[in-house]
Amino acid sequence: MKDNHTSAVISLQAKSSREWIECVLTNFDEFLIDHAANERKASSMALSLVAHYPDRCELRTALIDLALEELNHFRQVVRLMQERNLVMTPDEKDPYVNQLRNHVHKGSEGYFLDQLLCAAVIEARGEERFLTLSEVLDDSAIKKFYKTLALSEKGHHQVFTRLAQCYFPKDLVNQRLNEWIDIEGTIFEELPVRSRVH
Repeated sequence: MKDNHTSAVISLQAKSSREWIECVLTNFDEFLIDHAANERKASSMALSLVAHYPDRCELRTALIDLALEELNHFRQVVRLMQERNLVMTPDEKDPYVNQLRNHVHKGSEGYFLDQLLCAAVIEARGEERFLTLSEVLDDSAIKKFYKTLALSEKGHHQVFTRLAQCYFPKDLVNQRLNEWIDIEGTIFEELPVRSRVH
């Protein structure tokens, strides 16, 4: 990654509601199962981008590392599940992610930029949600785990914005990122309250 590319700031429009927090605390096992699926999908998505853009060296290096980190998070969440005698369930479609992907532009360059920025806002939401949980969970070990994960998610959305600035003009990245923040805010506010990461 080039050192002269600084990360664009992602300031989400809305924070997780008290209703969502209470829903997760009441149904934490359900949340863990969904969380594990999300970590696995995040790893797969990063590797999919590597496969789709094999000639982009900065992207390849950064996203292989990111995929490995997401896979490690998947392993850690699965261990938490095993301690609670939980098992993986069949994949469900994620309404949040699917609605975001509906806003990805067509055309090779627009599609590439939007793939990076869509991923960035998803990671930023993960940071916000995990940090929120770290502040309300009772179990000290799990609190620490989610605080650590929030820091990782922050690093991940910074990776995606740095990559965008590596391949596109900074002004264009910032303009489109602001649009993505608006899109994410609208979708997020309309989601039903569920014990899910999104």
